[in-house]
Amino acid sequence: MTSRIPGADEFTSRPMPREELLRRISPDLPLHQVGDLDVDALTYEVVRHRLWAITQEMGETLRRMSGSHVVTESNDFNFSICDELGEQVQVGTYNIGLIGSMDLAITWTLRNRGDNPGIAEGDMFLCNDPWIGGGLHQNDAAVLAPIFHDGKLFGWTTAIAHQVDLGGPRPGSFSPSAQDVFGEAVPTPPMKVVRGGVLQRDVADAWVRRSRLPHLVGLDLRAKIAANKNAAEQILRLITKYGADTVKSVMRRMMDDAERRLRAKLETLPDGTWSAVGYQEQSQTGDRGLHAIKVAMTKEADKLVFDFRGTAGQTGIINCPYPGLRAGIVFTMLPLLAGDIPWAAGGLMRCFEIITDEDTITNASFPAAVGKGPFGPAWGSGNLVAEVLAKMLDAEPDHRTDVQSICNGTTDLCVVSGVDTRGGGSKGFVSPIFDVMAGGYGAQVYHDGVDTGGRLIIPSARAPDVEMTEYLYPLVALWRREQTDSGGPGRQRGGMSGSVCYVQHPDQTGTLSLVVSGTGKVANQNVGLAGGYPGNSQLDLVVRGVHRPQLAQADAIPAHLGELGGEIEVLPCEGESDLGPGDALYLHWQAGGGYGDPLLRAPESVREDVQQVRVSADAARDVYGVVLRSGEVDATATGELREKLRRRRASGAGLADLTPLTTPEPGYARRLDDNLVVLDSGVVACVHCGTEIGPLERGAFVGSLARRDAAPTEAGPHIWHDPLEYVDAEVVFRQLFCPGCLTAVHSRVVPVDHPLPVDEYRHWAP
Repeated sequence: MTSRIPGADEFTSRPMPREELLRRISPDLPLHQVGDLDVDALTYEVVRHRLWAITQEMGETLRRMSGSHVVTESNDFNFSICDELGEQVQVGTYNIGLIGSMDLAITWTLRNRGDNPGIAEGDMFLCNDPWIGGGLHQNDAAVLAPIFHDGKLFGWTTAIAHQVDLGGPRPGSFSPSAQDVFGEAVPTPPMKVVRGGVLQRDVADAWVRRSRLPHLVGLDLRAKIAANKNAAEQILRLITKYGADTVKSVMRRMMDDAERRLRAKLETLPDGTWSAVGYQEQSQTGDRGLHAIKVAMTKEADKLVFDFRGTAGQTGIINCPYPGLRAGIVFTMLPLLAGDIPWAAGGLMRCFEIITDEDTITNASFPAAVGKGPFGPAWGSGNLVAEVLAKMLDAEPDHRTDVQSICNGTTDLCVVSGVDTRGGGSKGFVSPIFDVMAGGYGAQVYHDGVDTGGRLIIPSARAPDVEMTEYLYPLVALWRREQTDSGGPGRQRGGMSGSVCYVQHPDQTGTLSLVVSGTGKVANQNVGLAGGYPGNSQLDLVVRGVHRPQLAQADAIPAHLGELGGEIEVLPCEGESDLGPGDALYLHWQAGGGYGDPLLRAPESVREDVQQVRVSADAARDVYGVVLRSGEVDATATGELREKLRRRRASGAGLADLTPLTTPEPGYARRLDDNLVVLDSGVVACVHCGTEIGPLERGAFVGSLARRDAAPTEAGPHIWHDPLEYVDAEVVFRQLFCPGCLTAVHSRVVPVDHPLPVDEYRHWAP
């Protein structure tokens, strides 16, 4: 017997036109396909809502069967219902990133498994290969289940969840020092784990054998199989009631309607190109560099093109393959651009294209290390997509309510592992700290961001119950609290983030291991818009030799790190450490960015923030320019202080004088954002003072903005003061101002060689 030996090129996925895919599928695999069929409105709505309900029921099935903290407490999973070729008809409202490339995994399975081992009724395929799709990194394991009716492939269901551990050299399967994918958990292309409705024990045993927690991985595998099985049974009941052609026609129409509605929305938005640049910090243990991700989004009529050319080459562990990049775009677009459109993702994904260089951190080639793909370049790319989408939306009055600054940057990964010795036991455990799910949402044009509201990319995200964490693992929480000043300052404030501090349980002996990874400790991921400041810097610490932990004999909760005593060890962006019996682990994850200049925030709103301990009195004075006396706003002193702060900006930008904020708003052809308008002449002007800045064409006005580079701490007390703790690059707080009134129009913590923003608005008649 002979067989082709596959190479790396065979284990990759890309979108493929339906016609080409049909040519590549085994002719022995019969497909259920249907032409245009007229379905009445009532039947359409009933079937559509039933398909949506099935995905939610899949979530309940998985949650009830899984024993994993990731699933039961944090909702880090998702589902989809797809047509016969893998286009996603309905996706769940859990982790959207986990379905951003599920269709690619099905496409690959159709092309490469149709003849050997074959795709038949009752089969299911298991996959955790980031180059093929279905997940963002190896820990995201999917089960793909074909649905057959009358002997023909009718569609697919998928279930995917993050697995706590799938092997590799480090507990939790994340290795900050990996040189390539062979130093991480093994990626597995789709393999048949269920055949004819029967779990294949050899495949299942091989799957769980790789894990330090085989019981949890085995439970999750069976839970995903059960979720798919239940969904298939319910879809077949729908077919029995309404007919296969009717159900398939509804599925097709759902995707077509989603595509039509998104294209119609795009038609109402201005054409142009908007760009953004972000950074990944430290490519692996020992690295001290910043690695750029660049995107230019072009919107023309009813189509978007995302161009990532110029992004840094693949390096270290901060890489993701093409499916991860695509997922980063999808998990941003769905909530921000399609929040009012049913999530028939197959139709929505027809509306954009991706251009990207090979061998980069957003399109890595095998065998690059890709374990950090989801919370590294995939999420970082999503943040940049959110930024350029917001700039496009902000320029259209009817869509300004959809504008949102960047939410919580990325996750703060910390995996704690060891042996639980409580009660004389010796049970091994691995646990990411999922309290970090409670991120802050970005500010909007008309609203502050939601404090500790969760994750934009996981609409149903939850921070776990602290008591459940303490029950499952030998940890005790000294606190989990919202952090004052963490939300990005702005005319509208970014939502606050939180912090958590854990010590070992008093009955625990020995030392626990820590693996940490988190971008946003230097060049903030959670940027603001329209002059709004970024949210807080991410900060992870171990305090060695604490004085008074909050254990059984303690009578007070520590108010801050200073009350713990001990010596502080700053944890790197990518690295490992440990937690001893006398130590405390402190994680402070990212909040949302602000919107608009904080000097334009209503003083009464600042006063209320101080009363609610969202903003400190020092930040109210130094960042917002608001003077409080006996808890009330001193209007005269506030006006004087804000004038002083503007003059300080002018001095730092090399300007001698200010234009008062009293000039009436000029007549204009279009508004760009909170601060800038385009006059009928095609010149950009300040909405606050009327100063004409420069021509709109090709973003030429940006060169005429006043500029000031200052220390990162000038952005506020929420910015960690020492970038040199992590990187060698010089990092500054860069602001661009109206040259007249010195209102901030752009504020970023960036390396000193960060390029100025260049956006191009087209087809605007003066």
